[in-house]
Amino acid sequence: MRQLILSLFVVLAVPVLAEPNNDRDMRRSTVQIHFTASSPDYAQPWQPGRQGGGTGSGVVISGNRILTNGHVVANAAYLSVRKSGDIKKWPARVAFAGHDGETAIITVDDERFFEGTVAAKFGGLPSQRDKVAVYGYPIGGTDLSVTEGIVSRVGVTVYTHSSRALLAVQTDAAINPGNSGGPVFQDGRLIGIAFQHSAGAQNIGYVVPMPIIERFLKDIKDERYDGIPDLGIWWQSTENESLRRTLSLPTDNTGVLVTKVGYGSSAWDALKEGDVLTKLDDVKIGQDGTIPFREDERIEFTDLISRRQIGEKIDAVVVRGGKEQNVKIAMKPSADLVPGPRYDSKPSYFIQGGLVFMPLTDELIGARGAGFRVRSLSADGMPSPERVQVVVLSHVLAHDFNRGYHSWSMAPVTRVNGRLIGRLVDIVEAFKTPVGGRHEIELEHYSGYGENKGARIVLDAEPAAKVLPAIMSRYGVPADRSADLK
Repeated sequence: MRQLILSLFVVLAVPVLAEPNNDRDMRRSTVQIHFTASSPDYAQPWQPGRQGGGTGSGVVISGNRILTNGHVVANAAYLSVRKSGDIKKWPARVAFAGHDGETAIITVDDERFFEGTVAAKFGGLPSQRDKVAVYGYPIGGTDLSVTEGIVSRVGVTVYTHSSRALLAVQTDAAINPGNSGGPVFQDGRLIGIAFQHSAGAQNIGYVVPMPIIERFLKDIKDERYDGIPDLGIWWQSTENESLRRTLSLPTDNTGVLVTKVGYGSSAWDALKEGDVLTKLDDVKIGQDGTIPFREDERIEFTDLISRRQIGEKIDAVVVRGGKEQNVKIAMKPSADLVPGPRYDSKPSYFIQGGLVFMPLTDELIGARGAGFRVRSLSADGMPSPERVQVVVLSHVLAHDFNRGYHSWSMAPVTRVNGRLIGRLVDIVEAFKTPVGGRHEIELEHYSGYGENKGARIVLDAEPAAKVLPAIMSRYGVPADRSADLK
């Protein structure tokens, strides 16, 4: 798999579209964004993260708003923007960030910034071989850059920033670091914003298209961003004829087999394992998981979900036990056992006796490393009523009191003092009630020097509480838990 690196006239009361932007207007709608960001430190979650900075691009849209990528403003500590041909940088702030769809709105409180700018006029979804132009500020210069190319493909693509598979436009127009968030125009109308390019391949760049952008703008009309819904299932194709006969499916080549349903997801109360999902919004789902898209194109059926809003309901048809049934599915946010990339928030943690407990996340795996079994929980795990988070012993702050456990790290916790652990707050509650004067922590396995199924840690409760301030002082830990647990 490739790695992905970023005047109106009214006649008879019928509205007529405004004239498209000309080149001068398109230049005036494109801005450069300078950012300083502080990324969380998952190795030592109580400390401020490392500070870094860079540049991106953005496009002015109606309402004195600037549209850009989510990754341009992720974990931002300070933002400033600059207009084309101007040397002044104006302080800016994030109004909304939709990291799942690589979209964000920033604004400048000083309205003088918007004098001379032109709000981009929206276009639609381009087709293959359509000519597009990418405006922005890639590295290597401070002046506005314009590159041109053609649309090579429109389809569902994994967005690196969020790990979500969403609709995207692929183009051979040059998209380089610094272009991120910059406008992409077709015939003077905005058809998307640049967001990533393909490493290891030539002339492959990606654009967040207008359906994703317009969904985002509709979402934030109530001054709150709810996110892009996710169905919350695992599925497999039903191309094999023996499988289709076993499932009592018709011969029209429709339907995918539901193999897992995530607790708390959109599908939790509507679909079941073993269902064959054949239609969404009266659109037939092919046995390979695709649906008709425009004339002779097909696209993954998940695009029907990702265009909806949280709280909306979608009609579905399933084959369950050989019989066709109609169901309604309420749209909910993504529900993941191990969440993907997260931004603009601090890590959660809890410390007892020098043992550091944290929810398993992709960022924690990246910071601490992990064995195959832990990584499989990130890749294959789904939330259940009993377990909505994987809580791990992240690492141990070494002290005489916890000798023998110093090298232990990244081990999933199953029980503490007999209590089943399904989320980090369970750890906090469990440590309030030691058993026989001791804390006993049961681990799913320990992946330091080999793996021991059912390994455990035992600590005397009273000494654990007494020694904790000294351990925290030694390692510069200001609090035994993150702010969200207080």
